Amino acid sequence: MLEDRRLEVLRAIVEDFVLSNEPVGSRALAERHGLGVSPATVRNDMSALEEEGYITQPHTSAGRIPTDKGYRLFVDRLSGVKPLSRAERRAIQSFLEGAVDLDDVVNRSVRLLAQLTRQVAVVQYPTMSSSSLRHIEVVLLSPRRLLMVIITDTGRVEQRIIESLTPVDEEIVGELRHTLNCALAGQRLTDAPEAVSVLPDLTRPELRPCVATMAGAVLETLVEPQEERIAMAGTANLTRATVDFADSLRSILEALEEQVVLMKLIGSARETGTVTVRIGRETDVDALRSTAVVATGYGRGPFALGGMGVVGPMRMDYPWTMAAVRAVAKYVGELLGAD
Repeated sequence: MLEDRRLEVLRAIVEDFVLSNEPVGSRALAERHGLGVSPATVRNDMSALEEEGYITQPHTSAGRIPTDKGYRLFVDRLSGVKPLSRAERRAIQSFLEGAVDLDDVVNRSVRLLAQLTRQVAVVQYPTMSSSSLRHIEVVLLSPRRLLMVIITDTGRVEQRIIESLTPVDEEIVGELRHTLNCALAGQRLTDAPEAVSVLPDLTRPELRPCVATMAGAVLETLVEPQEERIAMAGTANLTRATVDFADSLRSILEALEEQVVLMKLIGSARETGTVTVRIGRETDVDALRSTAVVATGYGRGPFALGGMGVVGPMRMDYPWTMAAVRAVAKYVGELLGAD
């Protein structure tokens, strides 16, 4: 365990380097941060931190910069994610509440996160496996053709055309709608197939052929592989950190174009309220070894409907970035949870 004073020295080095992108010297630390010790003592602490691998000397100058290990300790020792101000929270809530549908929620969220953090923002659409059926609408198109609309609690919508073997009217459509919703509304998609399989037995004989057809369409929708979708914004923010990335910017951009990579970074956040930070090689993506990823899950309750987060240089303002990611995720979860 490092001594408390050395932790304070490390914290000061990280904060100064994030602001200036310049190696930090012992005299500057002693003067700016009120550590209560002489520059010589700070130099001794810096030497100890360097031996432990928490900071390094990039050139022959006396200044030091944090290593991956140093950033990791800094993040781990944060006393907590600092809360946003009331004005900041109100601005986030106001911006997101204007969304009209799921696509709008996701697009607003990813743009807002990129603007707040000035990093690359990524938001995963709610996964079908974590969703529940909210409502099934049935619309009469013609006496033998129906439109069935399946709506999940996260706002995803699937449509199917149903061909009826016998003519139907609005009264029968109403009965079909009632039967489907009584049996399926509120069911998690992973549990719905069992409820769907008994649907024909719950209806009167003359409607069973039509209900069986609709049940088959519902099952097809539920078992059909759903492409996991993501939204990304703020890629241009990477150009502000070309010094941090040196010759790796192109490989970072290429990695971010791969949806599998983004899903690995963001989609693994399966809990709400918990912000995870992966620094450098912790991303397990070679092209992103000079970056950091701050991510969390969003949704109702402890389990996430999807993940969101940001990708940026290791030299980022971690307390603010973590607070912004958590705040946006909180409001998105509340928004999608509203009836």
